Amino acid sequence: MAYVNSVHFKFLPMSMRMLFTMVLMVFGPGYMMAMFQVWESHAGRDGNPMLSAQDLIIAYSGNKEGTKLESALKGPMASMLDDANKKVIFTWLHQGASQDKFNKTINPIMQDHCVSCHNAAANPNLPDLTAWAGVEKVAAMDTGVTLPTLVRVSHIHLFSITFIFFIMGFIYSHSYVRPLWIKCVVVSLPFLSLLIDVAAWYLTKLWTGFAWAVIIGGLIYGVCFAIMWFTSIWQMWFYKLPQELVDASGELPSIHGNN
Repeated sequence: MAYVNSVHFKFLPMSMRMLFTMVLMVFGPGYMMAMFQVWESHAGRDGNPMLSAQDLIIAYSGNKEGTKLESALKGPMASMLDDANKKVIFTWLHQGASQDKFNKTINPIMQDHCVSCHNAAANPNLPDLTAWAGVEKVAAMDTGVTLPTLVRVSHIHLFSITFIFFIMGFIYSHSYVRPLWIKCVVVSLPFLSLLIDVAAWYLTKLWTGFAWAVIIGGLIYGVCFAIMWFTSIWQMWFYKLPQELVDASGELPSIHGNN
């Protein structure tokens, strides 16, 4: 019996196919939520609601014409303040972000809308906006995400994405795809893209053109994930193996007869 035939989904126990299916049913929405989170985190930093390379440039290398606070309020924090309060803060920033006007005008806005989350006690990973010392840091020129933050996010990203695509690749490896090199490419590309993607976060600080590597890496993730997901579901439950493969492997086990 040919090895490639013996491990196709149709020859696996029903319990294993159900396990694979349930994993895919959770991973599908999970991946969509991850894409939405990327959109929420980066889109709009350049003032345009669509996600663009410029948004990623601002996120990783900063905005030499703006501040961290302004970039945040145009991007991931845009929904946290109404337009009137955002306009007050932007005007203050463009006029030099003086401490005197902060105490009179900006601090009350921060206290009402920001400090419930942006304080050291609630979340030490967010900028502390409870007092001038913390606000002064985000009112300075935007230099993008800090190196310590990049390192922290990188190791989480590397481990989590590797784990996800290892599971996806393992499930997809039970599919029948010819020529075989296509399956090998689909399984391998996400891992290579992951290395390029994470490296580009750092390299974008040196040259903004690397922001396109982040976008391309994300597109490759999505394409490979979709190929593995749909191929696995289709071949697990709807696909009919070529008769010559069934004959070469013996009688195809009954779906209802598998354990």
